[in-house]
Amino acid sequence: MRPPAFILLRTLPALALGCAALGAQAAPDGWSVSPDGAWVVDERARLAWARCAEGMHWNGATCTGRPALFTYGEAQARARQRGQAEGLRWRLPRVPELKRLVAQQDALLPAAPRQWHWTGTASVNTARVNPYAYGNVERGGAGESRLSASQGWAVDMGSGDARGDVGRGTRLPLRLVRPAP
Repeated sequence: MRPPAFILLRTLPALALGCAALGAQAAPDGWSVSPDGAWVVDERARLAWARCAEGMHWNGATCTGRPALFTYGEAQARARQRGQAEGLRWRLPRVPELKRLVAQQDALLPAAPRQWHWTGTASVNTARVNPYAYGNVERGGAGESRLSASQGWAVDMGSGDARGDVGRGTRLPLRLVRPAP
């Protein structure tokens, strides 16, 4: 009978080889990777994320190509187009969802662009309106806030910072999200 140490030494190379093969697919706790590696699932939030930014492609090990840049309107249209083409409910992520992904991107998103990305969070500019300005008095304004439809929210995938004052005509990368399967 062989000693247990010999069995362990004999199986270590196979175990190491198996771990290396899983290395590209390993995911942090609470996250999982699809069998083909093209998307990741946030199990807590029940969301499935495209592993690559729009315009890039998953080659089985990493994302290749360059991220496409979209205005806010183009980003919304891209989500609708992809949803219709695949029959899935792809959408722009909300700020907290995308910020949660930033914390895991080193393990889950190889070659991810570390730039500002669009979110679907509505932007409300709450700057006070001057109630004494003639235009405001004329229309009956009493110092209420105003909404700005020309700005949107974006998250910096390098730092996790979020801003709600990004012009909707700005061209930014896009990473889509959908409900998990």
